[in-house]
Amino acid sequence: MTHLAESRTVAARRRAIVDYVITRGSAEIDELVLRFETSRMTIHRDLHALSGQGLVRKVHGGVTTLPNGIVESSVLYRLRRAVREKKAIAALAAGMIAPGDVIALDDSTTARFLSDHLAGIGAVTVLTNSLGIATMLAGVPDIRLMALGGCYHPTFDAFFGLLCEQAIGALRVNTLFMSVSAIHGLGAYHQEQDIVKVKLALMRAADRRVLLADSTKFGVTALNRLADLAEFDVVITDDGLAPDIRDRLQDHDIMLRVARSNTSDTVKDDLKTERIAQQGEEPCV
Repeated sequence: MTHLAESRTVAARRRAIVDYVITRGSAEIDELVLRFETSRMTIHRDLHALSGQGLVRKVHGGVTTLPNGIVESSVLYRLRRAVREKKAIAALAAGMIAPGDVIALDDSTTARFLSDHLAGIGAVTVLTNSLGIATMLAGVPDIRLMALGGCYHPTFDAFFGLLCEQAIGALRVNTLFMSVSAIHGLGAYHQEQDIVKVKLALMRAADRRVLLADSTKFGVTALNRLADLAEFDVVITDDGLAPDIRDRLQDHDIMLRVARSNTSDTVKDDLKTERIAQQGEEPCV
């Protein structure tokens, strides 16, 4: 547990360094030493790691930001975006998990927030290609953790590639919880082809597919089309979703659930009443 706490402290400091550098555009080593009250050696290690992840560029005596899309794709950047909304979505999604379930969590930051809720559910088997999620769940009582191998990508803090896809293909899960980069119209998109391949493999391995997408992801697009929203059994978003988008999804029989992001423990289900009546389904809470 001490090692895990230290790892979380390091991760938090590095996220803060990225925030600090992005805000200012650049920073000197001595400036970071004073700001984060640590040694020059520690700062050098942090910057070496962040540079390896493509988040910053090391220069003589300091560091600068990178003017490209890599920062926005990184897990460190995504972990600080729409945090309240992601936590509300994760809380609602956790109610869909029961003791004895076998679930899959992708590399998304929303799935990482969902992993915070698993300890109190009971015996659950968790498959994931996310090193961050695996680290958080390692040693947690009642959690049977199965880490999917492959080629590690530091920007996403997760594993991808052929080995990962083959491992997924040999398994079956009750429910997949995953996210995407963008939702345009009635389609889900992601900017990275290798990540799309793993997400598709996870979708094929799941009896039930749950898409976790905060409202900021709607109305934008990314390079690669992953799937139609109709291919997911449930789409969970937050109450920041524009009413016209929400109405359109419901008009196309998308099973939509909306989490209230203005409170930590209150959630709201918005289910297509006609569809439930026609199919005789019970709302899943």
